[in-house]
Amino acid sequence: MRKIIRVITLCFVFFTFQQVIAQTKPVGEKDTLSYPYHPEANAQEDLDKLIAQANKEDKNIIIQAGGNWCIWCLRFNDYIHKTAEIDDYLRHNYLYYHLNYSKENKNEAIFKKYVPDSLKLGYPFFIVMNSTGEVLKIQESGSLESGKGYDKNKVMQFFKSWSKK
Repeated sequence: MRKIIRVITLCFVFFTFQQVIAQTKPVGEKDTLSYPYHPEANAQEDLDKLIAQANKEDKNIIIQAGGNWCIWCLRFNDYIHKTAEIDDYLRHNYLYYHLNYSKENKNEAIFKKYVPDSLKLGYPFFIVMNSTGEVLKIQESGSLESGKGYDKNKVMQFFKSWSKK
């Protein structure tokens, strides 16, 4: 009987200890960022709707290509939304879309259609389209970086250079 009580006590201590360890696990940077990519989305359908909306609103479109697996993609999304001037500028001047590339959905037809050389690019990269769906610019993101983040002046210059307004 004592052996059974000891075994039960040891199991209880072990599981309690495991829960304490799980609760004190340090939070990584990726855990603090939102995941804007949707592998389940029908990207062509989404882009067709976005092009129609851009035509009505007389705006260009920026597509951020990448995936939730990509820390730089998540950092860029976080940066543009937490930097008030950039967030405001984007909302007033562009329609913005996150084009997923992941093992769950590579969106190969979309990438082939709009960016035939996409395999040569790192993530994220950006596709700027006009309101009829014509690709105006493909921009890599490395030149917009600064340390482990992004340079506000470079990012704003990129966005302003392709805005209709």
